[in-house]
Amino acid sequence: MTDRWGPPSQGPQRRGVSPRTTAWVIAGIAVVVVLVRTHHITTFELLLLAALVPSVILHEVSHGAVALAFGDDTAKRAGRLTLNPIRHIDPFGTIILPVLLVLSGLGAFGYAKPVPVNVARLRSPRNQGVLVSLVGPAVNIGLAALCGLAYRDAVPAGTKALAAVDLSLQPTWAQLLFVAGYVNVILAVFNLIPLPPLDGSAVVERLLPRQWLPGYYRIRPYTLFLPLIVILLYPGALNHLFQPALTEWARVTGII
Repeated sequence: MTDRWGPPSQGPQRRGVSPRTTAWVIAGIAVVVVLVRTHHITTFELLLLAALVPSVILHEVSHGAVALAFGDDTAKRAGRLTLNPIRHIDPFGTIILPVLLVLSGLGAFGYAKPVPVNVARLRSPRNQGVLVSLVGPAVNIGLAALCGLAYRDAVPAGTKALAAVDLSLQPTWAQLLFVAGYVNVILAVFNLIPLPPLDGSAVVERLLPRQWLPGYYRIRPYTLFLPLIVILLYPGALNHLFQPALTEWARVTGII
C-alpha cells in the first residue's frame, strides 16, 4: 500500500534476502509463538495474521506482474515476482504493526514491502499506471469473492448460523475461510481510498492536469503515514466505508 513509484532503474537489482530481514522474520515468528503460548493472542487473531500475510503478498506481486505485462521489468529484476514471503516482508508493516494492532484489540492490519514499479517504463505511463495500481485491490476483491463462495458452498447452513453467534464454534477451516474473505474485503476497500500512497490515489493522479503533477509528486512522499494515523487515532472513522462492502460480502457467504 505504500508508495512504489521510483526513479528509472539503472541495471539488474536482484538481491538475496538480507540478514536483517531474516532476523525480523525469525523474531516475528518467535513473538507470535510466545503470544500464543501465553494466551495473549486468540485463535481468531492468529487466523487473522495467517490470512493477512499471503493476502498482502499477492496484492503486491500483482502490481509487479501487471507492470511487467505493460513493459516495466523493474520488479522482475529486483526478484520480487515471487510468492516467497520473505522477499516481501516489511519489518514494520508485516510484523510489528499487525502484532501491535492485535494486542491492542484493533484487529490485524498490515502491508508488505512495496513492489518497485517504474511508471516511465510502461508503454502508456499515465493510463497503464492506473491499472498497475488498481490490480492490487482487484486481487483482494477476487480473493474475498473466492473465499466467500467457498464458505457458502462448503459450510453447512447450520454451521453458518454459528458465525453470527460465535465464529470460534465453527471448525478451524471454516473460520479461516471466513477470516480470509473478511481480511481481503478490508484490504480492497482501504487501498481504494484516493489518498496517497494508497492505490486509489492513482485515479486522482490520472485526473490531475499535467501542470499540477510536479507539485503533487513533491508532496506525495510526505503522505506515507496518513492512512496509518487515521487507523490508529480514529479506528472507527473507516467503518462507513467498510460496512457496505462487508455486508455485500456477507450476502455472498450466505450468512445473511
